[in-house]
Amino acid sequence: GTQILEYGPIEGLPALRAAIAERFTDTTGRRFGPENVLLTTGAMQGLDLVGKALVDPGEMILSQFPTYLGALDAWRPRMPRYERLDWSLQAPGHEAALRQAKFVYAVPNYSNPTGVLVPQDERAALLDRVEAAGTWLLEDDPYLPLQFDGPAGPSILAHHAQRHPSGAYAGPVIYLGTLSKSLVPGLRVGWVVADASLIATLALAKQSTDIASSLLTQAVALEMIESDFEAQHIPKIVATYRERRDALCAAAATHLSDWFEWEVPPGGMFVWMRAKDGAIDTDALYTHALAENVAFVPSSVFDPSGALKSAMRVNFTRSPPEVLVEGVRRLERAVRRLLAERPGRAA
Repeated sequence: GTQILEYGPIEGLPALRAAIAERFTDTTGRRFGPENVLLTTGAMQGLDLVGKALVDPGEMILSQFPTYLGALDAWRPRMPRYERLDWSLQAPGHEAALRQAKFVYAVPNYSNPTGVLVPQDERAALLDRVEAAGTWLLEDDPYLPLQFDGPAGPSILAHHAQRHPSGAYAGPVIYLGTLSKSLVPGLRVGWVVADASLIATLALAKQSTDIASSLLTQAVALEMIESDFEAQHIPKIVATYRERRDALCAAAATHLSDWFEWEVPPGGMFVWMRAKDGAIDTDALYTHALAENVAFVPSSVFDPSGALKSAMRVNFTRSPPEVLVEGVRRLERAVRRLLAERPGRAA
């Protein structure tokens, strides 16, 4: 009825919360209830709410590097300090940083911007250290459905749930999910899965942000999840994106490999191209790329200090193969224009 057009509960549509909780119960073997789920206006709002709830100005976030631009934007009003997450856990001072951090931020599945799939043993080892340090671990997982070359394996949340299989979930992992990358970006439906007491805290922060997310879009999302739409759509989009990834990487091998190197991402949306020559500044290259009517995201925006200027994030999901190939040709011309500006350098 018309109730779907009214303001809803701060925590979100109860039936959708229950459906998401059931999905996590099924995939991890541990009970998750609706009290462990907060629906958000996209996963970006989850990033914002976690920052509001956990970080005061000047406090530390231990983050993967390079770091998702949206996370940096979400937390900028909190004025945090950043330390770099070392997945090997061997960097000097890493243990002290873990103890001081308000939370650890990671995108282990097809990371933004690098496309990296973090190995399962490294996830488990990080969870060990997080538990020992007594801090939170924010697992941002928007790209999970976009698996091109085999399964991603268990989330860090699943690792913790499987270690502690009894009782309601009360662990250190805060998990962010969304429908934006795999189904419909415009719905703006995301969720936080976490300890019930933290969910209550995040709900209070959400109330002062937007009162509640749209019940109408949440009802549409519930229908997509409970019907065959999601199951039918994801294999199609995965096949499309895999073809586009392959087209981009093949074209780059022909036109950009003299200046850049990269790994073919096993899933997600991005290829992270690193300049072989540190003198190539991708901020400067971006200006030349725009002159060729092509774009990428320069690496400086993924660095809290803005100092990383030798790489670029290239998205392969929005354009068909022939457009991607032409875009790579234009990037080649942009590189040559950049190098031609420099005396004594061959293009």
